[in-house]
Amino acid sequence: MIRLISTSLTLLSGLLTSSLLAQPSVIPADAQRAAQAVRPDAIRAHMRFLADDALEGRKPGTRGFALAANYVQTQLEALGMKPAGDNGTYRQAVPLRRWQVREGTSTLTLTRNGKEQPLAYGRNFILSPNPDLPASDVSAPVVFVGYGVSAPELDYDDYAGIDVTGKIVAFVNGAPATFPSNQRAYYSSAKAENAVAHGAVGVLSFNLPTDLQNRLQSAAPRARQGIYRWMDKQGNPQRTFPALKGTASLSDSTARLLFAGASTSFDDALLKARRNQPQAFPLNVWIRMQTQTEVVEDVAGQNVVALLPGSDPVLKDEYIVYVAHLDHLGIGRPVKGDSIYNGAHDNASGVAINLETARLFASLPKTPRRSILFVGVTGEEMGLLGSDFFASNPTVPKEKIVANLCLDMPFFFHPLLDIVPYGSEHSSMVKEVTAAAKFVGVQIAKDPIPEQAVFMRSDHFSFVRQGIPAIYVKSGSQTGNPNLDGTKLNLDWRATIYHSPQDDINQPFDFNAAAKHVQLQFLIGYLTAQADQRPIWNQGDFFGTKFGKSAVKP
Repeated sequence: MIRLISTSLTLLSGLLTSSLLAQPSVIPADAQRAAQAVRPDAIRAHMRFLADDALEGRKPGTRGFALAANYVQTQLEALGMKPAGDNGTYRQAVPLRRWQVREGTSTLTLTRNGKEQPLAYGRNFILSPNPDLPASDVSAPVVFVGYGVSAPELDYDDYAGIDVTGKIVAFVNGAPATFPSNQRAYYSSAKAENAVAHGAVGVLSFNLPTDLQNRLQSAAPRARQGIYRWMDKQGNPQRTFPALKGTASLSDSTARLLFAGASTSFDDALLKARRNQPQAFPLNVWIRMQTQTEVVEDVAGQNVVALLPGSDPVLKDEYIVYVAHLDHLGIGRPVKGDSIYNGAHDNASGVAINLETARLFASLPKTPRRSILFVGVTGEEMGLLGSDFFASNPTVPKEKIVANLCLDMPFFFHPLLDIVPYGSEHSSMVKEVTAAAKFVGVQIAKDPIPEQAVFMRSDHFSFVRQGIPAIYVKSGSQTGNPNLDGTKLNLDWRATIYHSPQDDINQPFDFNAAAKHVQLQFLIGYLTAQADQRPIWNQGDFFGTKFGKSAVKP
C-alpha cells in the first residue's frame, strides 16, 4: 500500500514537472529547475511526523511541541541553514503567560430603573481575563455602537455624533459586508482598540443570531481556558488594553435584554447592521462587571529560526521571512473517542510545505541575492503570539526585513486550480505573485469567504502590523469537478474538522496540490529576493498608510 502511494505521488510530480516545462517563463532557468524538483511525498512525510499522536498536538511548552521544534530544526540544519535565533542558536525564546477569570468571584449585573438583575456566568455571559488588573470593577451606562467600527477612509463611523467617554459600549461582532475583504477582516478584529480610542471603559460583544457557529455556548469551553500574551523584558504583557476595565461576550438572549426600553429595538438595530448603516444610541441600562483575574501558568515558548545567507554583497543584509506556526491545541476534550488535536492541516501542512520550500532554495547553485529566514513560530493558536514576538523583536534588524510569506491551512483537498493570495493587492509584491501563479498554472481569485476575516487570522498579520508587506496564499474554490463546490468544501471542513481531533493525517489530502503550494512559496520568495528594489506598499493603501513607511509612487 505504501509503495502504491509513493508511486502515485512520483507520477503526480512527473506530470507537474512536464506541465511546467511546457510553459515559457521569465523565471531564470535555475529557479525553474528547482521548482520542478518539488517532492509531494516529502510533504506527506513531514506532515505524517508532525501530526503523529506521539507529538500530542504540539501545544507550546509541552514535550510534543519540543519534538516538533527539534524536527524542524534538524531538517533545516541538514539543508545547510545557519542558526539565526538567540545567541547563535536556532531558537528564539518567547516568554508566554496565561491568565484565567476566577469565575466564582466574577460577576456581571444589569441594572434598569434601579432594579438589579444578576446574570449567569457561562449561560448569559463570559468575561475576558484582564492581564493588567488582577481585580477590576466597572459600572457604567451602556451605549450601542453598531459594529463598533470607525473607518473614515470607507466613509463609515459607528461612533459619529456620540460621546462614549467613561461608558461601556456594546457592539455586534463582525464588520460591514460592503468593506473590502481585508479591511473587513481588520475592522472585525480592532474593536477593543477603537473603543479605547473613543474613551470607553468596557465592552460588550455579541453575534448576529444567524451566526450559529460562534454562539456563546460554543465559544465558552475554549474561552474558559483563558488567554495568553507574550511578556516584554520588563515582565509586562503585550497587546492588552488597560483602559478597558471589563470585557464580556453575551449570549443572544442577553443581548436582547440590553435593548428593552431603548429608542431602537434589538431587531431593528440588527436590521440596520445588516444593511451596513452606521448607528449609535444609548441603551436604557447600566452594567457592572467585576472581574477577578489570576495567573495560571508561565510557558517557555520557542520559535525556530534558520538562515540561508544571500549572495549579493549589499542585498544579503535584507531578509525575506518565511513563517508557519508549529503549534496546535494539544490534548483536549474527547471528540468521537479521540482527544489528541493533531493539527495535520492546521498547521503541520504549512510547516511541511515551508520545509520543502527550504529544500528548493538549498538546491540552487547560487543562493538568492537577499537572505532568506525560515521561522517556525509558537503560540499562533493563542493569538499569533510567536510571530508577533518575532516581528516585534526580530533576531535580525527589523528595518532590513523586506517581506513575509506565511502559510497556514492552505487547503489542499482538491486540485489547486486557483489561489487567493491575501495581501498581494496591497503592495508591489503583486508582480511576484502574478509571475509565480502564471508559471505554476493557477488563476488568481478573490476571497470567497470574506466573512471569515482570514486576513487577520494568521501570522502574516504580525508582519503587516510592523509595516512589512506580507503574502498569505490559500487555495481558491475551483476543483475541476462541476459537482464539487470548493467553497462549500472549505466551509464544511471548518464547521466539522477544524480545531478538532479529526484534523489528522488520515484526511483526503491532495499532495499534488500541496506541491504547487511549495512552488508558489518558492517562486514568490525567490523573485522577491532577486529584485533590485525591496517591496513597497501601494500608494494610498490602507495597510501601508496605517502601518508602513513606504509606498509605490503614482
